[in-house]
Amino acid sequence: MADLTVSLSLLGGIVVFSELARRTASYLFPNRNWIIYVLELISTFQLCACTHELKLLAEVGRLEPRIGLTLTYFISVIHMLSFHGAICNPTGSLEQLCRGTLTRRCASAQISCQLIAALVARLVMPRLWSLALSDLHAQHTLMAFKCTNSPINAPLLQAAAVELSCAFVMHAAISNVDKVEEKYRVHAIAAVITTLVYAGGRLTGAVFNPALAFSIQFPCPGNTFAEYSFVYWMGPILGMTVSLLLFDKVIPVISGKSTIPKNLNSNGLKEKKMK
Repeated sequence: MADLTVSLSLLGGIVVFSELARRTASYLFPNRNWIIYVLELISTFQLCACTHELKLLAEVGRLEPRIGLTLTYFISVIHMLSFHGAICNPTGSLEQLCRGTLTRRCASAQISCQLIAALVARLVMPRLWSLALSDLHAQHTLMAFKCTNSPINAPLLQAAAVELSCAFVMHAAISNVDKVEEKYRVHAIAAVITTLVYAGGRLTGAVFNPALAFSIQFPCPGNTFAEYSFVYWMGPILGMTVSLLLFDKVIPVISGKSTIPKNLNSNGLKEKKMK
């Protein structure tokens, strides 16, 4: 219980630090076009750093699945309420590029920021764990902060299919979340994320985010970089592509009208200005 309390405090600290950084950047540079990339960096770092801690709780701390899923739901809600329009997922940027709402330059810059933030989180979290704030952190320090097993617990094709399916469901949910009453949208998406983690977590971790996977899964032993890329990059990209084709091409042709909301960001939420 003491380990869980420390981890929850660390998660809270990461969120507060990231929010202060976002607000400071928006206050100092309110009218700069490149501020969106700064927010992308900060928010993706928040996502990856928090997920590192949750993964540590689940794999090393042997956290009960029901508690882990509850934390997944609540941290997903917090992320979506605090990201302020940041995408934090390369497949989301690619989706907007395909829809023409992002230029190639902007999409490339966003994806670069997401991958850089993922790498920074991967480097920063061991520094925090080395402080040995809890027995769990001390134990992980003795393990040299390394994963003990591959996160892929299925044949590569099956694992890639799991990530593809999770990404498809996630993008499909975002494409249709405007049908949900606005005050429930965050909770609806968080519920979808939690369900996907429950369904596919034991096979691949159910990451369905190439930047997040690069941060938390790629350092693990057991598979090559190419194999991880096939599962955690190609799978989600194909899942996003299938969702895009279905909801942008197939369904509009059948129904005779567009099904894509005009006023929602990649998280399925209306963009909020920083206060």
